[in-house]
Amino acid sequence: MRDWMPVLFCGLSVPLSLFMWLGNVAVSRLWSSDFEESRVIPPVRWLFSTMAPLALMTVALKRRSVNRSGAALGILVAFVLSIASHPFFASLVVFFFSSSRATKFRAHMKRRFESDFREGEGQRNWVQVLCNGGMAAQLALLYLLDCGCGERTVDFAREYRSSWLGVAVMSAFACCNGDTWSSELGSVLSRRDPVSILTWRRVPRGTNGGVSLAGIVVSLLGGLLVGFGYFVTLRYTVEAKMLLVSPPQWPIILFGGIAGLFGSLLDSVLGGLLQYSGINEDGKIVDAPGKGVRHVSGLRILDNHSVNLISSIVTGVTIPVLAQKYWPVR
Repeated sequence: MRDWMPVLFCGLSVPLSLFMWLGNVAVSRLWSSDFEESRVIPPVRWLFSTMAPLALMTVALKRRSVNRSGAALGILVAFVLSIASHPFFASLVVFFFSSSRATKFRAHMKRRFESDFREGEGQRNWVQVLCNGGMAAQLALLYLLDCGCGERTVDFAREYRSSWLGVAVMSAFACCNGDTWSSELGSVLSRRDPVSILTWRRVPRGTNGGVSLAGIVVSLLGGLLVGFGYFVTLRYTVEAKMLLVSPPQWPIILFGGIAGLFGSLLDSVLGGLLQYSGINEDGKIVDAPGKGVRHVSGLRILDNHSVNLISSIVTGVTIPVLAQKYWPVR
């Protein structure tokens, strides 16, 4: 990307955010008979929600973490998350950079057992952005429409809907991060081949549905990291008096770990059942049958992107139910 692009983005973000703020004020006045200033999104928030996604995707493009289509959709996803709640945006940032790093970790080893491996695979396109961030963006949009923008503590007794949606957004990202860490780190950190989560027999590295102890551990850690990012951002953006009257917020870290582990295992089950895995004559894993390919596991029904999306959806609606039931009270 050319050196003048960041300057252009910054120059455009200020008038763009001002225009959106004025539109928000106008719509609020026209559509609401009991107009209140508190319902208007502050101009500073518009500015942050415009500049932060642009800055994030600019850095991502320079680091070759996304391609142009991924950056375009990523800006939209990041905008929705950042204007809804800063902890939502923080969860995206933690997931995006840590998973991109994991994808590029020991890439030379992955070349040995992945037939479709190629340099630059860490670049996410729009399909990957949609499948990994689409569920969270939809939940954030529901949060924005139902609860309004702003940071709120997790308090199921007083703020049920915002708490449920907040935990759901975090869980969706924790699921994706845990699964990415498990597949990208577990495959190169484990000394032995994984076992099938369905049959518990040894399968070649890279097989869909294969799990290892290292993969399970890092999936938990990946989810914990997203939960920690959410927790820290919440602590520094929510008013102190709100924290004093709310239940403890640290369990969000633990539920992030649970989401990462649960999402990774669910992804493995779906992958082992509904994703085709075969091994070709070169000893590399392929996702389609062909000449010289020996079937290892799975039916050819879903691809990796579909499995990721389904896992994030299921995790995003499951973990809030557990959180509501087991969240400690003050």
